Order: sequence, then structure tokens, then C-alpha cells
Amino acid sequence: MSDQADSGVKRAVKDCVAGSAGGIAQVFAGQPFDTVKVRLQTQPDMYKGTMDAVRKTLQNDGAAGFYKGTTTPLVGVGLCVSIQFLVVEHMKRTFARINGTPSNQPPVLTPLQLYTAGAAAGVANSVVSGPVEHIRVRLQVQSAGAAAQYKGPVDCIRQIYSSHGLAGIYKGQLPTILRELNGYGMYFMAYEALVQRTMARTGKARSDLSSALVCLYGAAAGFAMWLTSYPIDVVKSKLQTDGFAGAARKYSGSIDCLQKTIKQEGIKGLFRGITPCLLRAAPANAATFIGFEMAIRALG
Repeated sequence: MSDQADSGVKRAVKDCVAGSAGGIAQVFAGQPFDTVKVRLQTQPDMYKGTMDAVRKTLQNDGAAGFYKGTTTPLVGVGLCVSIQFLVVEHMKRTFARINGTPSNQPPVLTPLQLYTAGAAAGVANSVVSGPVEHIRVRLQVQSAGAAAQYKGPVDCIRQIYSSHGLAGIYKGQLPTILRELNGYGMYFMAYEALVQRTMARTGKARSDLSSALVCLYGAAAGFAMWLTSYPIDVVKSKLQTDGFAGAARKYSGSIDCLQKTIKQEGIKGLFRGITPCLLRAAPANAATFIGFEMAIRALG
């Protein structure tokens, strides 16, 4: 029993370390695209489209403007992705036991089981990703220089917490949970289904899959996530950059934000910024999975 417990702890530690590697790779590959996406989502009157947002960000903030708010996700996303892979790998092993898969064989799970594993990982991850993304988007949309309201992530957290408490830090948490639940359900279902199919077709072990295939399947997972969850992400970003009270507050909640967005911008308002988001999906998620798979192989 003790050996089983030790083995479980070792697996969890490996999943966490490998997840952190994947998360850090994701941030460096995807942050510029994410900054453009958030600005288009939350400041529709300032930018005509993706290239206009890129041009104005360069003009007003320089190249560093694309990496605004990077410190928060660099720490937070590493933790978030660790949680995601820790939970999803635990759920995969649990479903494998339920299915009666021998421990020396790779698990073959149903699409519903893969979706459930990913959804559980997303909900667990949202406890951290909610406040991390809240701080990040506020830093991403503010102007540089003297006009900046926050000096950095620590100052942003301090100001929000001192005025609005923990509820302020977790602003926009409901759409965050909904996005993570469905988004990561689709994300891990797509990736793992592709991996399972390739292993069954070729007879190769998971560790023998090429880096090119891992990157390709990671990119596909990113598209599966964002194409099914993007409107929820728009509502989340709008709520998290909204004022906290009085005239500065535009939306009373998620439903109010959804209704006002459709009324003012039409259905297309729920897809503003999707171009940089999809451009980001391939490199960022390919980097996530290659980082995770390479780290798992290195850890043994």
C-alpha cells in the first residue's frame, strides 16, 4: 500500500513539473497574440481589426506592449497548466481502472471519458486561472506611461483587494468556470483522442510519437477549445475589465454583458478578436503539449 502511495505521489509530482514546463512554453509562445485578442474584445471602438490593434500597440507601447502582464501568467499559467495535467492524468488513470484496463497497457478511453477528464481539469484550474487572467487583462488593456492605473501585477492585486476584497480579485469567475469546463473538455478530448488513434493505428508507444505529431495534435486541441468556447471568453474579458461600481460599471453580470454585447455589437461582437486567438492557438498549444510530453519523457 505504501509503495502504491509513493508511486502515486511520484506520478503527481511528474505531472505537475511537466505541466509547469508546458505552461511556461505556452506563455512565451502565446502572450503577444493574447494581448491583441484581449484589446479587440474589450476596446472595440479603438481598433478596426487585428492588424490595426497590432499597429497601434506597437505605436503606443512599443514591442514590449505585446508582453504586458506577462509576469502574472508566467507564474500563474505554470501553476494552471500543472493543475490541468495533474487532474487530467489522474482522471485518465481513474477511468482506466473503471474500464478494467491492465496497468501495463495504455488506457483507451471513450470521448465522453476524455471530455469529462478535461472538464474536471478545467474546473479545478479555474480557481487559479480566474484571478490570474483578471489581473493580466487589466494590465493588457491599460495605456503605458503616466496614464497607467497599475504599476504592475502586485500593485494591481493590492489596489483591487484593498478596495473590493477577494470578490474583486475573482471578478468574472462564473464565465471563467464555464469557459474552462467546456474549453478544456474539448481541448483534452481532441488531443487524447488523436494520440489514442495514432497509437492504435501505428502500434507505437506514446513516448515514441514524433514531436511534429505532438505539435500538430496540440494545435488541433487549441482550435477545438477556442472554436467552441470563444463567446464565453469575450464575456469573461469584458467583465474582468469592467469597472467595479457606479458609472464605471457597465455590466451587472454575465447575462447582462451578453445581452448588451449582442445589442450594441451584434453576434459578431461575441467573436471580436478571434483571429489573433486562432493564430495563437497553434503555436501556444503546440508549445504546451511538446513542453509537457518532453518533460514527461525526461523525467522517466
